[in-house]
Amino acid sequence: MSLPVTETTIPINSLPAQLQQIGLRFLPANLDDFLARATKARWSPRQILEQLVQWEATERSRRSLERRLRLSGIKSFKPMADFDWTWPTKIERDVIERALTLDFLQEGRNLVLVGTNGLGKTMIAQNIGHAAVMAGSSVLFRSAPALLEELHRQSPEGRRRKLRWYASVGLLCLDEVGYLSFDDKAADLLYEVINQRYERKSVIVTTNRPFKEWNEVFPNATCIATLLDRLLHHADVTVIEGDSYRVRESQQETAARRRKK
Repeated sequence: MSLPVTETTIPINSLPAQLQQIGLRFLPANLDDFLARATKARWSPRQILEQLVQWEATERSRRSLERRLRLSGIKSFKPMADFDWTWPTKIERDVIERALTLDFLQEGRNLVLVGTNGLGKTMIAQNIGHAAVMAGSSVLFRSAPALLEELHRQSPEGRRRKLRWYASVGLLCLDEVGYLSFDDKAADLLYEVINQRYERKSVIVTTNRPFKEWNEVFPNATCIATLLDRLLHHADVTVIEGDSYRVRESQQETAARRRKK
């Protein structure tokens, strides 16, 4: 059977450009090295194809990981190896360590971290989100004020597109719910985000306010009870208590500077 002949605008002597146009990523930039290795090792045609597929798959995985990390918005964070489990007066280590295994993603369960400022809620959420990215999931990490502001300023069609995006990512992390007060419109938008992911995909929420105070975070909102019902129906809720890490670190730094004088 003869192969179909198609016209191309690529110069006939531009092999790297041709390889790039058909979707290869690693080989165009490493063609000379690949051919030298194949010649030196006397690879058979099958071995050449096997090596090509392996290198291209590795390069695509690397690019995919870089893209997911960039789009996640997780930014820099301290690893859990630096977390001082002895500092909080109350913390459910087993719940957090189980979440770090990502088992809740398979079940579409949510995780809610409740505690006052400076106890590591954001750090824990960032570590879980990063683990999910490394495991191949798409992740979006946003502060609640930033996400709600982003939705609020959209046109109706733009808002629908954003909501579809928030509904589609593998793991959505909403940080700092409760640090600012919002109007009832913001509560409706947050409800839409949670509702579209309900029993489908997981959400991580960090908050400094107990749920009974969410009416103060969203005053005059009528959907709070329904929002919490959707969020908490399939959720692990863990409370962290104690004094702020940041206050302790500040005190330690002040004491160290005084000793140097």
